[in-house]
Amino acid sequence: MEERVVVVDDDAIILRNANTVLTEAGFKVTCLKSGRLLLDYVTKNTIDMLLLDIKMPDLDGFDTMRLLREWERENGKREIPVIFFTASDDCSAETEGLSLGAMDFIRKPFVAEVLTLRVRHLLDLVRLQRDLHAEVERKTKEIEGLSLHVVQTIADAIDAKDTYTNGHSGRVAEYSKEIARRYGYSSEKQEEIYIMGLLHDVGKIGVPDAVINKPGKLTDEEYEIIKTHPVRGAKILQNIVEMPQLVTGARWHHERFDGRGYPDGLSGEDIPEEARIIAVADAYDAMTSHRSYRDVIPQEVVKSEFEKCSGTQFDPRFAAIMLEIIKEDVDYKLHEP
Repeated sequence: MEERVVVVDDDAIILRNANTVLTEAGFKVTCLKSGRLLLDYVTKNTIDMLLLDIKMPDLDGFDTMRLLREWERENGKREIPVIFFTASDDCSAETEGLSLGAMDFIRKPFVAEVLTLRVRHLLDLVRLQRDLHAEVERKTKEIEGLSLHVVQTIADAIDAKDTYTNGHSGRVAEYSKEIARRYGYSSEKQEEIYIMGLLHDVGKIGVPDAVINKPGKLTDEEYEIIKTHPVRGAKILQNIVEMPQLVTGARWHHERFDGRGYPDGLSGEDIPEEARIIAVADAYDAMTSHRSYRDVIPQEVVKSEFEKCSGTQFDPRFAAIMLEIIKEDVDYKLHEP
């Protein structure tokens, strides 16, 4: 496939010579006489390399490149590699051009062989950079996929300890991610809170099975043991230095907006936002899951609990989002199967 090179210069002789040299070298060449024409051209065409003169009437090369980069950012386009043409030996011009992101400068009048070699070498360099970037992205996704699989396996192991919470961590993660999405979190932050949700109960690994699975009412002593799981979870997750934010969901998902939660008695905005979201998701799944002493709580009762506890147990903003989700779930499908 021919590589597309655009030459922008107000000098007709330079355009003609560049067109001849680059076409003979095997490139598909387009010649334009102004920066304005270029800015119109890029909206309809793809360019592999841009040769841009600095001194042009109306819009010089530097201003043209600034507008080009602005258009690329606004439209999510990949940056076009730029080589500046210049007839000047002014070092300040080169400094300005390089600061704008130019890859090279070529003196006018140019030597045909130099022009061809510069364009070819820079195109090869750009291709190598893009191939490397694509490979890094592919490997990163592989590692992220493996890491997520490991986290999901750990979450399943946590849930397996509790006879009555099959799939709890996965559902809390999904609900947390949806609340975060509706609240306006970025895709990256949504994935982050999803993993926090998967691991929020990791501290239960250190709680005796006999306490977790006791069918009757817990004694005060047993309840205090259960209440240790946020701190236990935080201690486990603080060793994952690559994702220090994981501690947030584990340690503070049982804090209350009114300050009456545990383990630290935080309140309001002092509770990390992610933990406030997970607290809502966790409570919702607790009410909509089977227990030894009850079935799934009716949807209207769940709804009234969130209305009643908004501003006390829950952050009102996230309780309101949960109430939106409940309202949309007209067939009450969001509960443990």
